[in-house]
Amino acid sequence: MQIAETLNEGLKRAFMLTIPAKDIEAMVEAEVKKVAPQMRMPGFRPGKVPANLIRKMHGPALQQDALNSAIQDGVSKLVADNKFRPAMQPSVELTDGYEPGKDAEIKVALEILPDVPTPNIEGIKLDRLTVEPDEAAIDEQVNALVAQQKSFEDAPAKHKAATGDLVTMDYLGKVDGEPFDGGKGEDMSVEIGTGRLIPGFEDQLVGVKAGDEKQISVTFPEDYNAAYLAGKPATFDLVIKKVQTAKAATADDAFAKTLGLESLEQLRGLFKGQVEQELNGLTRTYMKRKLLDHLSETHSFDVPPSMVEAEFGQIWQQLEHEAGHEADPAAARAEMEKDRDDYRRIAERRVRLGLLLSEIGQAGGVEISQNEMNMLVNQAAQQYDPKDRERFVEYLRNEPMAQAQLRAPMYEDKVVDYLFSKAEITDRASTKAELEALIETEEGHVHGPGCGHDHIDEKPAKAKKAAAPKKAKAEESAPVEAEPKPAAKAKKAAAPKSVPSEVEGAEAAPAEKPAKKAPAKKKA
Repeated sequence: MQIAETLNEGLKRAFMLTIPAKDIEAMVEAEVKKVAPQMRMPGFRPGKVPANLIRKMHGPALQQDALNSAIQDGVSKLVADNKFRPAMQPSVELTDGYEPGKDAEIKVALEILPDVPTPNIEGIKLDRLTVEPDEAAIDEQVNALVAQQKSFEDAPAKHKAATGDLVTMDYLGKVDGEPFDGGKGEDMSVEIGTGRLIPGFEDQLVGVKAGDEKQISVTFPEDYNAAYLAGKPATFDLVIKKVQTAKAATADDAFAKTLGLESLEQLRGLFKGQVEQELNGLTRTYMKRKLLDHLSETHSFDVPPSMVEAEFGQIWQQLEHEAGHEADPAAARAEMEKDRDDYRRIAERRVRLGLLLSEIGQAGGVEISQNEMNMLVNQAAQQYDPKDRERFVEYLRNEPMAQAQLRAPMYEDKVVDYLFSKAEITDRASTKAELEALIETEEGHVHGPGCGHDHIDEKPAKAKKAAAPKKAKAEESAPVEAEPKPAAKAKKAAAPKSVPSEVEGAEAAPAEKPAKKAPAKKKA
């Protein structure tokens, strides 16, 4: 095989590989000998089919396989002999005009990883802002949980329903005087004031009593999920079965015991532990940002353009998605365009930091153990239906790039911890408000290079301009849907965001890094 370099510019390399026809022919011959023992053909004993007949029947396929193998071997040899570390998969192209029996000329283009300068990790100084849990905040979370656990009791016969009461009814909905599909239900309960039903419905329940019959008028929202009802006026004939008033729970030991705990103090301790975990997370986020800023400011080297382009593509795709959920998507995209150059610089910084952290981790002996990798695989597999999990694990086993993407976040965190251990850290008391304000004015977070190397959770404040996707307005469903259960009957009523999992029995969410060719995830 002949190799001629055609480009050597920065991190870009290009070569012309010439694979002699005789080498390809030798590979075809070897393949014929390999498959001959398994070949069967009428008139010949198994394994005794002549080589010329095998060539006649399977020649084109064998020729193509041999050519592909020769190209793959040639590119592998090129990379190994030159000790290249490709940044991305090399581009390989067979020149026009190739015919079997002729030499094959192959154009190979690639970008190589740079020689990262020996990282300077000495003398790093960081502040660790520490925050004590706020007892008032813990009380607020306990009270929010208690408020969700209220029960309901039957109201006196003449009691008129008010906001906060639970009304149980039968209903019949009509549009243009005619019942509509799905518009009938019995024993539906709704707590007045929750806003769960279509606008205006709950307001007209105020003042009803058990035994009342009432007709109310509403208009379905223009964006209602049933197109045949969207924007249409409707009436509902109601028969009020029952009115119940709320009986608030009390934050005491008895309440804690209903959650399977021993005392109110134990419940407060769970919330306190969660608050401490949240505060520690904020502290770590701030320290990590400062660490990455320091590394970025003190290290500069060229990075492969293809990696930057791939990273920029990920950033842009995310922003496009978020802009699509804005009130004015066109305006949001126009705003993005103004900052396109800034986002490209962000992509370059991320790639550089990813390569730098990888170098630091290798020099410091940072590794992901097999047990840790097994844990990551098991977590990721939980996102799939049981029948697909084995196939997903098999996919990971055969895809080094997917494995690298899966372990990248953990590897990055371990490298950051390693750098923390080397840094001079000064503790300084702070408040949650101060810490959140500092983080807000710093740079936000998004996953970094999707290149198989370790990624960086980093992006500048400008990237926050696109709003998060809007939640679907499920609460605007008409009462034609399934009967809702009052909070009192829901033993595991939805708790506030910060309820400890020990109370709610919630499971930790698995890491979400699906592989591109992996089985489709299970539906939520």
